Amino acid sequence: MHKDETVVWKIGAELGEGPIWSDSLRALLFVDIRQARLHAYYPDGDQRQSWDLDEACCWLLPREGGGFVAGLLSGVVELELDDNGLRIGKRLTPIEWLPAGDRLNDAGSDSHGRLWFGSMDDAEAEVRGHLFRLDSRGLIEMDSEYHVTNGPAISPDGGTLYHNDSARQIVFAFDLDDDGELTNRREHIRLAPGAGYPDGMTCDREGGLWIALWDGGRIARYHADGSLDREVELPVSRPTSCTFGGGTLERLFVTSAATGCSDEPLAGALFEIDVEIGGIATTPVILPNDSTL
Repeated sequence: MHKDETVVWKIGAELGEGPIWSDSLRALLFVDIRQARLHAYYPDGDQRQSWDLDEACCWLLPREGGGFVAGLLSGVVELELDDNGLRIGKRLTPIEWLPAGDRLNDAGSDSHGRLWFGSMDDAEAEVRGHLFRLDSRGLIEMDSEYHVTNGPAISPDGGTLYHNDSARQIVFAFDLDDDGELTNRREHIRLAPGAGYPDGMTCDREGGLWIALWDGGRIARYHADGSLDREVELPVSRPTSCTFGGGTLERLFVTSAATGCSDEPLAGALFEIDVEIGGIATTPVILPNDSTL
C-alpha cells in the first residue's frame, strides 16, 4: 500500500461524484448528488467555487462546441457555466421512460463523442438499472439488469468499455466497435467480499484502470488484463470516483462521500493522488441534432 494522497478541498460532500477536468475553465468539476451542488476547483490559483442547483446533478461532461452535458434527476440537459454563472439549457432526455424512483448515475464519452450513462433505483432496492448510449441514432438501451450502475470508462484505444455493477462487486468489460456497438460482455474484475465496491473509474494513457472502492478506503489501479497493479489508501472509507486533471492530465483527483461517515473528519473531501502515468483527454459529447425524446 502507498500513502500518496493530498487533501485538496475539505468540502464534506454528502455524495461527491462525477469529477471531470474542464480545459476551457482550467478547473476540476464535480457534483454533490445529495446536496444538489456543483463544485469547481481551479488548481492554478488554488481557488474554489460552488453553485446550487434546483435538482440533483449526477454528472457532467464537456459538449462539442462549448458548454456541458449534464445528467440531472429529471434527465440529460445542456448546461452552461461561465463568468455569468450556471444556466440549464435544452432538455435532451427526460426520464419519464424510467420507473418512478429511478435516477441517472455516472457517465462517460467515447472517442467518437458518444455519450454513455447508467440508471439505477435511487433506493438501491431493486435490480432495474440500465446502460444507455446517446448519439446521432438517439437514445438506445445497451445493457440492463444492474443493481447500481457505475463507470463507465473507455480504454485509450477506444476498443473496450468498462462498466460496473457496484452492488455485485463486478466490473464488466465489453468490446466497443467504431459504430458504438457492444459485444463480448464479460466479467473483468470481481472484488472479494469485504474489499469494497467498485464505484467511479477512469483509464490512464497506458490502459490502466483506476477504480474508486466504496467502503474499501482506497483506489486501485488494474492492468488491462484485470490483474491488480497498485492500491492507494485514503483517510476516508467511501471514495466515489476519480479522473485525471491539470493542464497535462498528470494529476489524479478523487471524490468521496460523507454520508454514513460521521466519524471521519475528511469524509466528502476532494483528494489528489501522486501517479506516474497520466490520463487522456475527455472527448466532448457530440449531441444529435434533435435528441429530445
